[in-house]
Amino acid sequence: QLQLVESGGGLVQPGGSLRLSCAASGFSLNYYTIGWFRQAPGKEREGVLCISGSEDSTYVADSVKGRFTFSRDIAKNTVYLQMNSLKPEDTAIYYCAAGRKTTLISSPEIYDYWGQGTQVTVAS
Repeated sequence: QLQLVESGGGLVQPGGSLRLSCAASGFSLNYYTIGWFRQAPGKEREGVLCISGSEDSTYVADSVKGRFTFSRDIAKNTVYLQMNSLKPEDTAIYYCAAGRKTTLISSPEIYDYWGQGTQVTVAS
């Protein structure tokens, strides 16, 4: 069974950090385009940080530039979203996604596999 499982969400104070993990099973994340998305209540799902499998194409939302970074552990078949200097407006459910396409990588429509999401709440 092909699936993605996120973890690492939680409640954090403004200015704090969290690292989200996304582990794949049933397929290798190598060479897949990976997208981190988020959806806040009443808002559409938006791309946060997306990167093609060859890592020659990246998208980073303006709202998280300089604060969020992507990494992967090939051996663990896991990708990560490191989130620093968190703000209340970062509060959302965060999803990871994987797909074969390498264009329009910030668009949710190109992704084939989605995780179940993990809640991130930034509040004092």
